[in-house]
Amino acid sequence: MSDTPPSPPDAVPFRDALRFWLKLGCISFGGPAGQIAIMHTELVERRRWISEGRFLHALNYCMVLPGPEAQQLATYIGWLMHRTWGGLVAGGLFVLPSLVLLIGLSWVYLAFGQLPVVAGVFYGLKPAVTALVVHAAHRIGTRTLKNGWLVAIAAAAFAGITVFGLPFPFIVVAAGVAGALGGRWMPQVFTRAHGAAAAHTPHAPAVIDDDTPTPAHARFSRGGLARVLAVGLGLWAAVLAVLTVAFGWQGALAQMGWFFTKAALLTFGGAYAVLPYVYQGAVEQQQWLSAAQMIDGLALGETTPGPLIMVVAFVGFVGGWTQALFGPDALFLAGAMAALVVTFFTFLPSFVFILAGGPLIESTHGRLQFTAPLTAITAAVVGVILSLAVFFGWHVLWPQGVHGPVDVGAAVIALAAAVALFRFKLGVLPVLGACAACGLALHLVRG
Repeated sequence: MSDTPPSPPDAVPFRDALRFWLKLGCISFGGPAGQIAIMHTELVERRRWISEGRFLHALNYCMVLPGPEAQQLATYIGWLMHRTWGGLVAGGLFVLPSLVLLIGLSWVYLAFGQLPVVAGVFYGLKPAVTALVVHAAHRIGTRTLKNGWLVAIAAAAFAGITVFGLPFPFIVVAAGVAGALGGRWMPQVFTRAHGAAAAHTPHAPAVIDDDTPTPAHARFSRGGLARVLAVGLGLWAAVLAVLTVAFGWQGALAQMGWFFTKAALLTFGGAYAVLPYVYQGAVEQQQWLSAAQMIDGLALGETTPGPLIMVVAFVGFVGGWTQALFGPDALFLAGAMAALVVTFFTFLPSFVFILAGGPLIESTHGRLQFTAPLTAITAAVVGVILSLAVFFGWHVLWPQGVHGPVDVGAAVIALAAAVALFRFKLGVLPVLGACAACGLALHLVRG
């Protein structure tokens, strides 16, 4: 038997990468952890397009950024392999299937939501979503809150947004300041590592291996950085200007573009963390949709592939539809246009972060160190997610308000979903499917 080490795979043709990124966009269920696991299995272990060390190096950078880290990781790897177009295709196809599905599901929801079958399905999904949010808070909290100081930051964030109604950006800034100050005086409290260290054991060579020189297009230059920033800011300003000229600054589409730009820059800790901010703006301030519709949208987002932040496409679709932006005879067109606008402004910053920052990250392959402010922000995110669970539970279990009766059926479904998630470790899709079936059965029995 030969002891000759395996040779690295051949360079990957762009068409092969294109097929993979499209497939990934269609099968990327399971949230960011599941999506990153799929990419690791396919790209590191099976196809050997990138080594473990380079994969984790890219992942660490994406975890620092606001926005969906799995989509950003796909963009980064696509860019590293096939230049700018590779990054745009990889990141875009990660989102496109989910966008198409959500536009279709949002139309069904609004056009046929009053039918008993559809209403029953959503009756079961709402309490399931409440349990999912609690589970997300627990999952992130057990990984993040490693000491009493971080628990205190999470508790303060929960009280700030739940009791005092503080805006989400203020909480993020306050937590970051607390982390920066605490990091100087108590560095051991605010220092933690994200991601696993790359294995130092021998491995089969990859197309982009640990010692593969940085491609020419991925090397840092001030001119390249300036071009990316100019194009990104130019696209953002141009689209926002067109919407403003066509529909007015106070029009729904321009306001959606401005609001979801801010939301995209605040998505630290995943979609669950930014949803309270989206709720404050989209439900309470702009009234693009109701609180109950927001919960339904999160349920739809959980059932589709792609990043969970794609729930913003549902928010946009409902806002465009209910405000009849193009008249009562073009409701679907209004909803689809609003969903496209919201998706564009939500994900544009992610592409800019990768294409602008990637060359800086490639210039040093050492392990990225996460700052104390980010650690504190992540702790605050746990409290924010818990506040979201309280909000959902309140509206699901007491649908008629605090003085009304508890919805026993919804409470039972929520408890069963929590047991399935915490005790039996079931996946999101089986839990949602079972709860939808139970909700439909209860709804039909009640008539």
